[in-house]
Amino acid sequence: MDHFRPELFAFLRELERNNTREWFQAHRERYRADVQEPLLAFISAFASPLAKISRHFVADPRPVGGSMFRIHRDTRFARDKSPYKTHAAAQFRHREGRDVHAPGFYLHLGPGEVFMGAGLWHPDGPTLAGIRAAIVDDPAGWRRASRGLALGGESLKRPPRGVDPDHPLVEDLKRKDFVSFVESKESAACAPGFLASFTESCRSSAPLVRFLTRAVGLEF
Repeated sequence: MDHFRPELFAFLRELERNNTREWFQAHRERYRADVQEPLLAFISAFASPLAKISRHFVADPRPVGGSMFRIHRDTRFARDKSPYKTHAAAQFRHREGRDVHAPGFYLHLGPGEVFMGAGLWHPDGPTLAGIRAAIVDDPAGWRRASRGLALGGESLKRPPRGVDPDHPLVEDLKRKDFVSFVESKESAACAPGFLASFTESCRSSAPLVRFLTRAVGLEF
């Protein structure tokens, strides 16, 4: 089954060039047909494979309040006042997570930028401290969980307070984000096997998500 078509990326490219409310309103039906509905169908189809990875994570196909991120940007504190995001995305987070700052899996679909993400992005102070403590307490478990993954996100320039600069995992303890990424392509996203490919990427990243989920006191 294929869920995404080139029209999804064509719409987002046009939105990049015409990021105004007037243009979006004039093309709202295209957005629904080419972007929103295919992504919601993908989310619904991923529910069963996700449950086999962990029953504690949710694929919610509701158009509002579900796994799909809204297309509208929050511009309240941003210099860039463009009203719309120029990518489509979904997060499959832990059922106990209230927002994007929760353990989960992530799908990003943008022109020239398709990838799967997994882990925990921008955790708050206490959560971050809990993850660092878990790494210190179980370094072997952390190495197993992160082995072979491309980790990214932001890091501190210096070790956090109380961390030995010579600690063998100091670079990981400096992290402010604990996320891995698997890059893909537009052509792959539009191919019939993309759901299976995305599922396999999530499965490969599950040890990382399991470690982080347990580190913050949740079940995996």
